[in-house]
Amino acid sequence: MGCARGRSRTRRIPRTVLALLATAGAVLPGAAARADDGDKPQFVIRDERIGESSGLAVSPTHKGIVYTHNDSGSGPRIYAIGPDGRTRATFTIGNAEARDWEGIAASTDRATGRGVLWIADIGDNLDTWPDVSVYKVVEPRTMEDATLRATRYRFRYADGPRNAEGVMVNPRTGRLYIVSKEFSGGVYAAPAKLRTDRVNVLRRVGSAPIMATDAAYAPDGSSFVIRTYFSASVYRSPGELIAHVTMPPLHQAESIAYTRDGRALLTGSEGKNSPVYRVPLPAAARPAPSPTPARTSARPRAVKATSGAAAGDGVLAVPMPVLWLAVAVGAIGIIAFVAYRTGR
Repeated sequence: MGCARGRSRTRRIPRTVLALLATAGAVLPGAAARADDGDKPQFVIRDERIGESSGLAVSPTHKGIVYTHNDSGSGPRIYAIGPDGRTRATFTIGNAEARDWEGIAASTDRATGRGVLWIADIGDNLDTWPDVSVYKVVEPRTMEDATLRATRYRFRYADGPRNAEGVMVNPRTGRLYIVSKEFSGGVYAAPAKLRTDRVNVLRRVGSAPIMATDAAYAPDGSSFVIRTYFSASVYRSPGELIAHVTMPPLHQAESIAYTRDGRALLTGSEGKNSPVYRVPLPAAARPAPSPTPARTSARPRAVKATSGAAAGDGVLAVPMPVLWLAVAVGAIGIIAFVAYRTGR
């Protein structure tokens, strides 16, 4: 979470509110999960240049490599991190602007087999930018410092400017999605064919949990996850909830990604020496042994909410004795939103 210098200001959620949100998230009904090895992180990001890790993407072609980046103020660079938390290579995006980088996603080019990275310059704390950008970069073949060139795609929201921190790409269709970070957030689909000669229009196709900080698609395209400050929600499609996943406590939870096998999540935080945890997914949210074939059409559609645990918009049907918890979370959410918007 950050801002572009001279254009907007950073708005951070007060630690007290974050603690309340974390507490509320922990007691809501859902699929509880603990980080592997208890509270021990998978690795700690050691590079002193990475002080505001704002996104994670697992390399589709380099085993053990995870990409991250700072959110603003440090230039257009991405870092390839090894399993021990140390930087294997630093890649400068030579033709990109790092206004407020908030997320990164990875996919595979089916024609070439090369990895593709999508770097999202989508932070807009004051909801004033007429358009935002996502940079597409072909993944380097070797882990050596280099300057890369990107293809820039510009976007605007059909329903007006939004602050956003989540970007994800459906591996089955290749379609890009952005998840807004708002009190009433949304999942926005990009056109099936992106254009570089004009601004692409993002259209809302579903709702997102309050204050979403990142999002990612499963490697097989069977589901996607949306991260908030206090938990994560896994969806089959926009509006079709599979499970809530409890996250480990973090200073300021900013990033999430699936492991290469799709059976767990990696989640990280801002700050120096920030930890990255591996959280196993509940059985219902893991990939099926035989993934269903890709849909012939990449056209997005909002899924009608259903009753029970698969209800849309991230809402679970809960017994009457615990409904008061939902009321409490709503009140806390309003406090968080007001604090965020006023910069307190």
